[in-house]
Amino acid sequence: MRYIPLLLLCLLLQACTQTQKGLVDTVSLALLGPEDVQISSAQIEALPYASIYLRLNGGQRIFVVLGFDEEGQQKWITQDRSVVVTQHGRVVKTLGLRDNLKEVTNLQQDPLADPRRLTDGASWTRTLSWTENGHFRAGTAVSHFTRLEDRMLDIAGSKIACQVWQEKVELAGDGRSWTNTFWTDAATGLVRQSQQTPGGENLSFDITLLKPAKS
Repeated sequence: MRYIPLLLLCLLLQACTQTQKGLVDTVSLALLGPEDVQISSAQIEALPYASIYLRLNGGQRIFVVLGFDEEGQQKWITQDRSVVVTQHGRVVKTLGLRDNLKEVTNLQQDPLADPRRLTDGASWTRTLSWTENGHFRAGTAVSHFTRLEDRMLDIAGSKIACQVWQEKVELAGDGRSWTNTFWTDAATGLVRQSQQTPGGENLSFDITLLKPAKS
């Protein structure tokens, strides 16, 4: 399914109905808002697009709508045309950033593909490639999952019961390791919130799924 968020900007060039005005206000807030964007639950629901909050490398939180949903991957396009690609809630590729995640292999075996069957001690091995300060890097990453205490999240006005999974990642032969955390909806299995480092040390994401894509 293809989405064209830039069409919303056309609303700025024409007389608006009340519904259209709400969409314009939402887009304007996303592009011109405060340091950390805050979108109301009503505005999120009014937009016909899936949406997320995204924080890159601990910076400003921004509001991003879905650009494309195809072949099981969601492509989130920011105002400056950078692209963050997710699969099962995990960042699997980026484009247009200072440093980028190039590829993640063995995605069909990612335990996040079916979080409701995820168990303590589950593991996953894949190859990562990314850039770090402009230099190409690659390595084999091994993950082990641990279930933490369940949490109730308040997202876009809804209370969502979530299982919390901590993923410890070790880069084989490199000595580096890091920890990712995923909050998965206990009812649907969707990753509703995450803190993840998909590759090098210069690339980290905080993501909150505000409105899932329609299946």
